[in-house]
Amino acid sequence: MTFQEYFPVWDKLNPNQQQRLLGSLITRRVKKGDVIHNGSMHCTGLLLVQSGQLRAYILSDEGREITIYRLFDRDMCLFSASCIMRSIQFDITIAAEKDTALWVIPAEVYQGIMEESAPVANYTNELMASRFSDVMWLIEQVMWKSLDKRVASFLLDEAAIEGTDALKITHETIANHLGTHREVVTRMLRYFQNEGMVKLSRGMVAILDADRLDALQKEKA
Repeated sequence: MTFQEYFPVWDKLNPNQQQRLLGSLITRRVKKGDVIHNGSMHCTGLLLVQSGQLRAYILSDEGREITIYRLFDRDMCLFSASCIMRSIQFDITIAAEKDTALWVIPAEVYQGIMEESAPVANYTNELMASRFSDVMWLIEQVMWKSLDKRVASFLLDEAAIEGTDALKITHETIANHLGTHREVVTRMLRYFQNEGMVKLSRGMVAILDADRLDALQKEKA
């Protein structure tokens, strides 16, 4: 698959704009665990995922992480080009959750085309709104949902992403996604195990009763 097939508004660009994009593209392949962008780096550019999986998260002063959103095939990341979005006042780290192939669009090239092209500007605004919606959803989860519901929801989401109920994931990783401590997640998973909803083993969480987890995450406080 080519960049032209992945970029949603490619057909709305004029030939000059298309050539500028293609001429500036950087193709990258990153390994699982590699950090592609963090708040202390220079403006990395916009990231368009060809294949693989990325995670965008923020880091507290105490070193705790919390996932804001994840990026899959065809997803675009704008926050890695924060230099063209001056209103963003928080630092975001982007790391590979799986081996990933992606394109990097230099920020200055994209900004120039965005200033010329209404379709690109509209697409960018829609993408920005979608990402801020992800952030607002996260805030709502942290503020109003108890941790048992958040862990249940995370496990079900992870099973849907991976296509299996046998999740190769550590308690530390779950804690990092949810912005809490590993010990707290371990206690919650042990409770789920005692209730027959999951089975725990080293580096593995197997979902035994997805229906009960789903009912739990939907319970009203």
